[in-house]
Amino acid sequence: MSTETANASTDAERSLLERLRASPFLSQLLANRLAVIGLSIIAFVAILAIYARFTYDLESLMATRYGVNPAEVPPNAEYWFGTDGQARNIFPRVIYGAWYAMLYGTVTVLASTVLGISFGILAAYYGDLADNVIMRTMDVLLSFPSLLLALALVTIFPEELGLWRAVAALTLVYTPRFARVVRGAALKVLEDEYIEATRALGATDPRLLVRHVLPNCLAPITVQSTLNFGLAIIDIAALSFLGFGASPGEPTWGMMLSNGVEFGLFSGIWWWSFFPGFVLALTVLGFNLLGDGMRDALDPRMRETVD
Repeated sequence: MSTETANASTDAERSLLERLRASPFLSQLLANRLAVIGLSIIAFVAILAIYARFTYDLESLMATRYGVNPAEVPPNAEYWFGTDGQARNIFPRVIYGAWYAMLYGTVTVLASTVLGISFGILAAYYGDLADNVIMRTMDVLLSFPSLLLALALVTIFPEELGLWRAVAALTLVYTPRFARVVRGAALKVLEDEYIEATRALGATDPRLLVRHVLPNCLAPITVQSTLNFGLAIIDIAALSFLGFGASPGEPTWGMMLSNGVEFGLFSGIWWWSFFPGFVLALTVLGFNLLGDGMRDALDPRMRETVD
């Protein structure tokens, strides 16, 4: 019996691998060199984030290290990224910042995606009053510059929340973008004849939306989520840079950039802000490259234009 179970699991794994290999989306995505580079960057940063989370102690990274490390030492064999004004080793702080970026960026994108999908599908399906109320509200939010709106919203939440208040503010800022994308995709799906046939067979509204409308809207949602991930990381860093979110001493890229620019950049201590800024830019580049590659792979018209 155990042999039969093992054979069945092996066959299932093989069939899954065969389906993945036969997927036109994956073949197109993997054929895009820039998308592969972006995926490699993201995987590398994710591995760094997990490694830092389970290797370094956060309190030790935040504490002043006078007497343990020399202060303001340039990059060398012992301190790869140098040390800052509090004698803290910049290298572990930078890679721990990857954990902050991936964690809070993921929560921001997931929350805004769920809200945007809900509002977009409801607006497209019910139309009329629901559509006008939802989409006019989204238009009002979209009329403000994203970072300016985030700065206004972040002040609503208590400071004790730390970076979570930046996540809450950015979630509200990104939701309208997903709502508009999902509404447009859902309106196209709802025009198909099989939707009318499914409704005629007695399908309830939740079943129709979840089982038939939502799966056919996943392509633009996936692309938008990937592109917004890089934007979320930038905006979280920007809010930390401006003093909203991260606590003093926390190893976030935005806070390290702020300290480096304020105390080190104009006095020649370039490494204090250069390395967190470089890793931040590299991470965002990875998400942008992957998002562009996914868009090209999912949209045949875009592939024809590129070719």
